[in-house]
Amino acid sequence: MAANMKAVKLRIKSVQNTMQITRAMELVASSKLRKAKERADNCRPYFEELYRTLDTIASGNTDFSSVYAREAASERWCYVVVAGDRGLAGGYNANLFKRLEAEAQGKDYTVLPLGKKSVEYFKRRGVPILTESFAEVAKVKVGDCFEMARMLCKEFREGNFGHISLCYTQFHNMLSQAPDFIPALPLMDLTWDDPKDRGPVRDLILYEPDSAEVFDAIVPEYLAGLIYGAVCESEVSELAARRTAMEAATNNAEEMIEKLNLHYNRARQASITQEITEIVAGAEGV
Repeated sequence: MAANMKAVKLRIKSVQNTMQITRAMELVASSKLRKAKERADNCRPYFEELYRTLDTIASGNTDFSSVYAREAASERWCYVVVAGDRGLAGGYNANLFKRLEAEAQGKDYTVLPLGKKSVEYFKRRGVPILTESFAEVAKVKVGDCFEMARMLCKEFREGNFGHISLCYTQFHNMLSQAPDFIPALPLMDLTWDDPKDRGPVRDLILYEPDSAEVFDAIVPEYLAGLIYGAVCESEVSELAARRTAMEAATNNAEEMIEKLNLHYNRARQASITQEITEIVAGAEGV
């Protein structure tokens, strides 16, 4: 009985230590979440408007045919996958990879991973990786997004890829974050609206020196903006998922401690009762 009580006591101590860790991680995620959410909210209008504007330009200019706006000649895909650097965030990383597997099934593809978990995942599965220079997503800045965009545009122009898409986690609210895909290149892949519903196109814009050159200069900026927006959305989604997961873990630990304390008190009561019984029995024997 004493050995059993000691084991329960050690178990309670272990769960309490775990609860302190989960509560600390919850507080850290909560403190970072507010700043990340503000950045994502500030970035989202630019993120969405840039996407719509390039779609309009690509469909509304009939006097040129840019390599970025033509139908893809190659069927090879490149996915820019934005995952997390650490785990303990519920299904944040697992849901993203599951969505990617469903999207890329049967396709010949390469990935540009952002996040340590993303690099580890694709290495384990032997998927070709374009570069590991941006393996730590927490350190990805605006300048890194432009560097990635120039690299991807160069590969696209050379015909190494026919399609480029972003795979990231979109933040809906504190309790809901969903993996999402954005077709980035070619611009014919954009799906904001059905081309059949657009009606006749009127080209009312004049470009200097010419429309093709201006358009080709804008596209890398556009792609960099998309990547940065996806990184901001993914960061706030990861923090929200981690906060929710750690809050649930803390609550579970508290429930477990209550049950263990109840079990310990029952065992202690039984031990005391047994001791009293033995004393009474001994006194009667005397």
